[in-house]
Amino acid sequence: MNAPRPLLLLGGGHAHVQVLDALARAPLPGLQATLVTPYARQMYSGMVPGLLAGHYAADECVIPLVPLAAAAGVTLRLARAVALDARARQVMLDDGQCLGYELLSIDTGPESDLDSLPGAREHGLPVRPIEAFVQRLDALWAGAADPALTVLGGGAAGVELAMALAYRQRQAGTGVSRVALVAGPAPLAGLGAAVLRRAWRALAAQGVTLHLQSAAAVAADHVLLADGTRLPCFAALLALGAAPPRWLANSGLALDARGFIATAKTLQSTSHAEVFAAGDVATRADAPHPKSGVYAVRAGPPLAANLRHALQGKSLQTYRPQARTLYLLSCGERRAIASWGGWTAEGAWVWRWKDRIDRAFIARYTRPTA
Repeated sequence: MNAPRPLLLLGGGHAHVQVLDALARAPLPGLQATLVTPYARQMYSGMVPGLLAGHYAADECVIPLVPLAAAAGVTLRLARAVALDARARQVMLDDGQCLGYELLSIDTGPESDLDSLPGAREHGLPVRPIEAFVQRLDALWAGAADPALTVLGGGAAGVELAMALAYRQRQAGTGVSRVALVAGPAPLAGLGAAVLRRAWRALAAQGVTLHLQSAAAVAADHVLLADGTRLPCFAALLALGAAPPRWLANSGLALDARGFIATAKTLQSTSHAEVFAAGDVATRADAPHPKSGVYAVRAGPPLAANLRHALQGKSLQTYRPQARTLYLLSCGERRAIASWGGWTAEGAWVWRWKDRIDRAFIARYTRPTA
């Protein structure tokens, strides 16, 4: 058996949490590994709507990375990447340090696509990174006497966010929601007409004002719609499409047409065999699928297995993402909408189902701190 080689894990996303867990459960003797991530915990995206609605405390929605990395024998470095040189096998960090690697795995997640909308970068509050979004939103909320909010984005994240915040407003004492959702002309793409009908009813029940058109610009105190309508708001929350991290552009890695890392059936870069990538930062060239946390979670175990095999000089396994996936959309209150292919359902029992799944995910990867 070949001796393990130095491993660099870039990002503390859903897949890398599972890599750490796998290393903790079955250590690799002599492994030299480092995890670079800007946050000491991972805030699980599936529970963020429940957190914002007030159903969870923040500690219930996070996986502490410090004890998980320690159990895995992995050094934790709190920093973020600002550049990658795949030819030299080096990553530059925002603290000025440069880390080399022999094997690199990337699970940083994407950035918010702020450059596609005028004013978004200057005046909007992007949902990514999630940790920073939650902290800034809480600070904004505390300072607003009458927080009119506009959510931009017609994907699942935007729809869930709008309902969660509307529910939170209604529970705050006024019984009134002042949340608008700018969902674009094709919201919840790919989820089907039945899910759309359920989502529109749920949005109406929470008092969310729905606009089925695109935003044209974001200003300090309003959002301008494509038809010229101005939506006054205290804050514009941006659940826009995913964009690749900027430092990928000059990395030397093969990228897809949008700038995400192109990966093959083994989750390796199509241009650099020593680089792996999973989650929303990557695109499967042979099996494209939506950028969703569901797929990032599913990619964790095969990524962990293939990193282990690569470190040991063994043959790698093929991973094919599932053709269909279960979507569970939170509806603000303790109700949710389920979607699986052409099947859909709704109710409090769906929320309880989602709650059990989410809590089980957190519990599996939470290590005792003492």
